[in-house]
Amino acid sequence: MIQLDGIHLRYPSPHGAVDALRGVDLQVGVGQVFGVIGRSGAGKSSLIRTINLLNRPTQGRVCVDGRDLTALSPSELRSARHGMGMIFQHFNLLSSRTVFENVALPLQLVHERPALIKARVDELLDLVGLAALRDRYPAQISGGQKQRVGIARALASRPTVLLSDEATSALDPETTRSILALLRQINRDFGLTIVLITHQMQVIKQVADRVAVLDAGRIVEEGPVIDVFTQPRHETTRSLVDEILPQELPASVIARIRALMAASTGHSNRLLRLAFAGSGSDQPLLSDVVRRFGLDLNIVHGQVDEIQGQPFGSLAVHLQGASEGLTAAVAHLRSAGVLVQEVAHV
Repeated sequence: MIQLDGIHLRYPSPHGAVDALRGVDLQVGVGQVFGVIGRSGAGKSSLIRTINLLNRPTQGRVCVDGRDLTALSPSELRSARHGMGMIFQHFNLLSSRTVFENVALPLQLVHERPALIKARVDELLDLVGLAALRDRYPAQISGGQKQRVGIARALASRPTVLLSDEATSALDPETTRSILALLRQINRDFGLTIVLITHQMQVIKQVADRVAVLDAGRIVEEGPVIDVFTQPRHETTRSLVDEILPQELPASVIARIRALMAASTGHSNRLLRLAFAGSGSDQPLLSDVVRRFGLDLNIVHGQVDEIQGQPFGSLAVHLQGASEGLTAAVAHLRSAGVLVQEVAHV
């Protein structure tokens, strides 16, 4: 397990001290894929580099697998870092070394026997799909292949923790998906704990179990990915989620619903935003409320997607009918686990 307690990190600068992290508390469970997301300058890279003490916190405690890293001697810390692999945004490969030699480097630095190095590197190149490229140099392979080399190198010393510092932000969308799928496979096959930072909600959606939202050096929201996507509480989170699941209705939809409401006579109207997730989303709830409460229902806007096989989505629905039926329908939807919000500005 990874535990950060009261982490502060202050950098000196020509214009005075900069507080990159401000009282961060965080727990990452064994075997989790944990995402940290935030805009540029939020402190994401500072945070992930604090976990292995490449950035030593100004204040606070970093514990990994029950050891307080901040209390270790330099030699003890070097030993502890062997249990933490790291992959980087810009790959950080040595241009003068082949693919095989780049992956072998961490093992050579600890003077592992050549036969064991060869066996381990061959195993890792098979894992990341690069066995046929073992003798090529970084300049001769693609960006996605370079990142696969970086992942293999990070796994060379058999770490229990893998830290990913914006590992996909320099890659195209298709390559990003393949790299994230590889990380998920590694997590499942080896039980590796992965902490990844990103500014892209698509990355969190594809691979993470839990997510923390970082803003101005503070964690402003944290929880299971499905909960954060469907019920974002903080303004920064809502802005990030909006890239995947828009929180506001387009102006054209608002105008159309206003016209429908103005034209209706003798009925009450509600415009509702319904957020749902999990197995309950497979139930025919909308047709049920129409039949049960005698309502007219029109889906006016929406999006349905999946997070790692678990359905989630958001629908805007216009309901017409008797006032008591509308009230009962809202209560019924909420009792079924649907988050119901009335769009009050229509």
